[in-house]
Amino acid sequence: MITVQHVVYPTELDKLPLYVESPHGVTSSLDVVSRRTARLVAGSDVSFASYFNAFPLMHWAASTDVRTVSLVLELSGRGQVRLVRTDARGHATRLEAVRFDGAQTVRLDVPTAGAADGGWCWFEVTASADVEIGPGRWEVDDVPSDGTVTVAVTTFNKPDYCVRTLRALATDDDVLGVLDRVVVVDQGTRKVAAEPGFDEARDALGDRLRVLDQPNLGGSGGFSRGMLEADAAGSTHVMLLDDDVAIEPESIFRAVRFADACSRPTIVGGHMFDMYRPTNLHAVSEIVQQSNFMWGPADPDHRLVDFSQESLRATRWLHRRPRADYNGWWMCLIPTAVVREIGLSMPFFIKWDDAEYGLRAKAAGVPTVSLPGVALWHITWQDKDDAIDWQAYFHARNRVVSALLHSQEEHGGALLADSGRLNLKHLLSMQYYAVTLRNAALRDVLRGPGRLHATMGTRLGELRALAKDFGEARTYTVDSPAPPAVRPDVPVSGRSHGPRGVALVLFTLRAVARQLLLPVRPEKRTRPDVQLERGQGVWWELPRYDSVLVLAGEDRTGSWYVRDRRAFVALWRESVALHRELRRRWPELREAYRSRAEALVAPSAWRATIGISDDED
Repeated sequence: MITVQHVVYPTELDKLPLYVESPHGVTSSLDVVSRRTARLVAGSDVSFASYFNAFPLMHWAASTDVRTVSLVLELSGRGQVRLVRTDARGHATRLEAVRFDGAQTVRLDVPTAGAADGGWCWFEVTASADVEIGPGRWEVDDVPSDGTVTVAVTTFNKPDYCVRTLRALATDDDVLGVLDRVVVVDQGTRKVAAEPGFDEARDALGDRLRVLDQPNLGGSGGFSRGMLEADAAGSTHVMLLDDDVAIEPESIFRAVRFADACSRPTIVGGHMFDMYRPTNLHAVSEIVQQSNFMWGPADPDHRLVDFSQESLRATRWLHRRPRADYNGWWMCLIPTAVVREIGLSMPFFIKWDDAEYGLRAKAAGVPTVSLPGVALWHITWQDKDDAIDWQAYFHARNRVVSALLHSQEEHGGALLADSGRLNLKHLLSMQYYAVTLRNAALRDVLRGPGRLHATMGTRLGELRALAKDFGEARTYTVDSPAPPAVRPDVPVSGRSHGPRGVALVLFTLRAVARQLLLPVRPEKRTRPDVQLERGQGVWWELPRYDSVLVLAGEDRTGSWYVRDRRAFVALWRESVALHRELRRRWPELREAYRSRAEALVAPSAWRATIGISDDED
């Protein structure tokens, strides 16, 4: 039998609801002793129907040839242990109950038959006297278990996060047992090697650690370098990790063991918890909707789940096995055999590189499984507003290029119409910098695939340089504040979403008429008329004003938007023309990008872009 998952406890007790079922975060009867042991007081019970300690039976049934899963649990004291299984509807069934008295090892078996559609397995313990729950593990039938991993972290000026990740890897013996190498691709100016604590982490990891400095080529450049390094190290897998994360190291062990057991090469992705609200599950399984070629959750019932307020047992949609087109590269395990077959990342710098890779792998017969119990904590996109800064360019360009490569719909389905609507929303919201960048992105798509590698090291600087021409691109801070608003507190609509249907048409017509017909008084350019909080600065509120300061974050930074009729007309006209040209040339561009795709992701192309020779990786 092969161990594929350990029973673990958190080092930070505010995360305990992810490890032990505890409605409203109360687990007073359980005392966590270490990462592998806990004590339960007499007369109480505990359930491990929890995110990190339940077993995702559904994925093992669907993706592997494993027929039996076994819970092995060391117990001392007196009480009862029960094994529970759910189905795809979340209905729970007790499979077996065993009494124990004294110190003993309990083994409970569960078949995987019938679990492919959905379901978990977990255990519960009732203490008649004080009980120590010793090391526990989930084992499976004899399957391949010789897989190894290179963990590849791409970082840009996040050395503190990186050092914490290195420490976490270095202190977990099970991870070290599958770890060939840790590669940190440092593309920033604040170097990881100069961060306090790095020397200790380096000494602990020894020759497994390799820190590589290279020019800032974004996530796609850093992760492509990590893929090259993993292949050179002889690892069977490469684990891509974002830099601004906190990891559960057990997740890496689980991902490797699951990938080993899969009946065919499989990409194994991890889920995302919210860094600032650590019991909040934010991202699970992702797909790209072919209708408009936009990413989103695979499960239609997907919503944010706070495990301090609700349990895995009660969250029924998490018991269905979802499909996945890709997994975010915040945490994603890729077989190096797949890398050799389909190539490295598309040279996108950032955005859509993970989605494009997943779709490319899917076309080659390689599925993606976003595996429950494999996860990390990350700053979520709800806490970032990257659609209106320089990243707007990459959002727009890379979405269209990915559609040219992988869309199954004529002209990308509703993609171009959706893109045009996004531009209009930004313009009505006085976000002229964002639309300037999005229009530049579409012009670059029309120029063809030859510029993707050529501009990897220069495009970011050019995009940032454009910001000086747009007042809303300036960030105001406490130390450098904007002029005070005439009306700092104004009533807003209170709507949680924008108008729809006929109301949306009427809203848009009124907003466009305001942009075109009403002049902007000079005093609006010298002082904001109103001030809004970040959550109020949305596309269905901003068009009501001519000059508005939108605050963002606890440090009270903000952006000042001022209506500009000339900019609105010029950018809207350009947007309409570019989208028309894209539609007209779609078949030609699709052929151009698809014919060059293999060359764009080839290791030789990436070595040239990074500036390394064949013997350096």
